[in-house]
Amino acid sequence: QPETRLVSTKCQHSVLPSGDENLCNTPHLSPCSPPKQGKKENGPPRSHTRRGRRLVFDSQLVKSPSKREHDSIRQNKGLSSPPGQEITASSEQKCPLEKEPARVRLFKQEGTCYQQAKLVLNTAVPDRLPAREKEMDVIRNFLREHICGKKAGSLYLSGAPGTGKTACLSRILEDLKKEVKGFKALVLNCMSLRSAQAVFPAIAQEVCQEEVSRPAGKDMMRKLEKHMTAEKGPMIVLVLDEMDQLDSKGQDVLYTLFEWPWLDNSRLVLIGIANTLDLTDRILPRLEIREKCKPQLLNFPPYTRNQIATILQDRLSQVSKDQVLDNAAIQFCARKVSAVSGDVRKALDVCRRAIEIVESDVKSQTVLKPPSECKSPSESLVPKRVGLTHISQVISEVDGNRMALSQERTQDSLPLQQQILVCSLLLLSRHLKTKEVTLGKLYEAYSKVCRKQQVTAVDQSECLSLSGLLESRGILGLKKNKDTRFTKVFLKIEEKEVEHALKDKALIGNILATGLP
Repeated sequence: QPETRLVSTKCQHSVLPSGDENLCNTPHLSPCSPPKQGKKENGPPRSHTRRGRRLVFDSQLVKSPSKREHDSIRQNKGLSSPPGQEITASSEQKCPLEKEPARVRLFKQEGTCYQQAKLVLNTAVPDRLPAREKEMDVIRNFLREHICGKKAGSLYLSGAPGTGKTACLSRILEDLKKEVKGFKALVLNCMSLRSAQAVFPAIAQEVCQEEVSRPAGKDMMRKLEKHMTAEKGPMIVLVLDEMDQLDSKGQDVLYTLFEWPWLDNSRLVLIGIANTLDLTDRILPRLEIREKCKPQLLNFPPYTRNQIATILQDRLSQVSKDQVLDNAAIQFCARKVSAVSGDVRKALDVCRRAIEIVESDVKSQTVLKPPSECKSPSESLVPKRVGLTHISQVISEVDGNRMALSQERTQDSLPLQQQILVCSLLLLSRHLKTKEVTLGKLYEAYSKVCRKQQVTAVDQSECLSLSGLLESRGILGLKKNKDTRFTKVFLKIEEKEVEHALKDKALIGNILATGLP
């Protein structure tokens, strides 16, 4: 009876092409000593054994354990086993391996180093923000003074896109929430509002914790002012990102917001963020008359070459001492981006794209290379670095700005996937009758277009990467959101210019002619 049970188990769980059946089935045996078996049972697998159960990446065969090792493992099966000799009682039994195959180890290592580098080069708010220490000190001191001193006030942050305005403020607010009590922070992106007047219901919903469906009226305004000037209650830090979107007839919305901190007993600390340097001087001249209402100004200049290089090196040092990018490549990227815009997000996008190119190249070489030529991980921590040529390749792809699109030159034209994405955005904007669409809706439209034209579509994360490259060209604009699907995408160039540049290409012309599926 025991011998019959052993044979059936062996057929289900044998995974190695060597005589390790007894060891693999050890957890299924009774505590007594294993039954004796003939030489055929312990010998090599029979010719009728099923083939193709396992891929062998290494020429070195796995040795079978000796009888003494077998007995000790069987007796200590309840204890934790050392790495490589873990035995489980699940249906997927694993035999002890003395050494992980070199090919598998190399492939794991190569995939990991590039993925980690791409992860730290994202555009999310990092833990450290080098090259912005002075600006962060000003914001931190302003908030501490007004929150701890229970004093109302206003601060206006200006600067070009990608200069760290929102990132610095977000990091400081996160730190203050842990250190300082007695304040409530409300962050609102004005790009998400349908109109300038819609800012008041949005504020009321967060501050008064009430759902407001109708537009702002006198009753709502009085209620908001009463709530903000009440004697009891925490200080309110109201952050309005993309504040220049609140531009309205007569500027009543902006005037009202900037006057709130100066009401009697006000508990509001207002922080506005926008790209326009002279917003308060150009749009709000009334604030100049009332000196009390004028906000404190702080400008974020574009990043310099050295600052961009420092940021890239700081990010990469978080994952590995042996950096994936060559120092020459980092310096070249920093110099190119600082000369055009000083937008650090573009530098991060360029580096991520360059890493993707090298990663794809290394993976294909690793798969095709014979096992004998594979190097061990100890010989090279980074299989292939991102060099100056890779950065140059990416920049040459994205550096042909909007003028290159209008010039109908094949060598300067966009890659096919980017062309389809631009066409999808153009068609979707016309269909929805709006200039801005969410990335989620754009990706759905793009997927339908690809399916109809029998073109393989990229996934949603790659779609965001393509949008970033098009933004670098000056063709698209992106307004990022915590939820990627709600990132706003819009055309930065005229629709006629896009259509004129792409209509003569067979596939794209067909997409524009037939419209959305």
